[in-house]
Amino acid sequence: MSLRGYILKRLAYTFVLVIFVIVLNWIIFEFMPGVQGAIAQLQGNPRATSQQYQFFENQFGLNKPPLERFLDYFWRMLTFNFGISFQTQHYVIDDMIKTGRLNNTLLLLGTSTVLSIVLGIFLGVIAARRRGSFADTAGVTSSLTLFSVPTFWLGISFIIIFAFYLNWFPAGGVVPSVWSLGGYKPTSLFVEALVRLQYLFLPMMVLTLISYGAFLLLTRATMLEVLNEDYIVTARAKGLSERTILFKHAFKNASLPVVTASALSFGAILSGAIITETVFNWDGLGHWLFAAIGWKDFPVMQAMFYILALSTIFANFISDLIYGIIDPRIKYQ
Repeated sequence: MSLRGYILKRLAYTFVLVIFVIVLNWIIFEFMPGVQGAIAQLQGNPRATSQQYQFFENQFGLNKPPLERFLDYFWRMLTFNFGISFQTQHYVIDDMIKTGRLNNTLLLLGTSTVLSIVLGIFLGVIAARRRGSFADTAGVTSSLTLFSVPTFWLGISFIIIFAFYLNWFPAGGVVPSVWSLGGYKPTSLFVEALVRLQYLFLPMMVLTLISYGAFLLLTRATMLEVLNEDYIVTARAKGLSERTILFKHAFKNASLPVVTASALSFGAILSGAIITETVFNWDGLGHWLFAAIGWKDFPVMQAMFYILALSTIFANFISDLIYGIIDPRIKYQ
């Protein structure tokens, strides 16, 4: 099968999978126990009137038949018009983009994902090359330890050490509070970037330290499988440098599982980091989703779960295409 035929086939599968995700997402929230956020707030208010109930039911379509609600929801998902938030009474897409939450999450998760992949791959190659050495043992032990540490514990520890004791970095937030309130803001882009980097550093390091171990262990395992292959022995016999052998020959042939893990990591960026963003009061999509769960804000939760599913599907699609570029032996079928 040609590459064009394979892409068309995968696009058809992807479309069917997206439809399945939309239907499943609706079923989950339709049959979820409890009352949706707007009505739940009224039930807790003894002064709520029947007109207020009717207003919210009309606004969110809660008084419509299930089939009509599903068709409205289905069209909203396809057009990325996720409806109105119960909590803010604003459009969900506006709360996501215009407030800067999307950019904040892309900045935090994007930088930490890139750092964890690069650091994990580099240390994984070194660990595989020096198997059984102190560097190998230290790398594997540290990665397993950090991977097992609870995220909230590591985040709180960083805040106590670097924010309160050493006073090197802010304890939380995205920018200084005076900026958020419309007060003083530096006119120099360089100064603004440095300030934002100060607020970014701690949550970024927490996510990087927790995530890099998976790439280290995966890279080490795949590299160990190829380092004893005949073509590696031949490359060494030709007198090629160790760096060329490790990264150009060995890692290229061992990188397919790493490509899959990297694609899935990038696909999960838009899901946010609920625990880390909450601990550091980082106003991103994860912190927003955490607040939506407390409010039972179903439109926000439906939108976030749908976007996460789309990102994962797209990441798998891209990784499948990259396979054929990295390894020409792979045939598209």
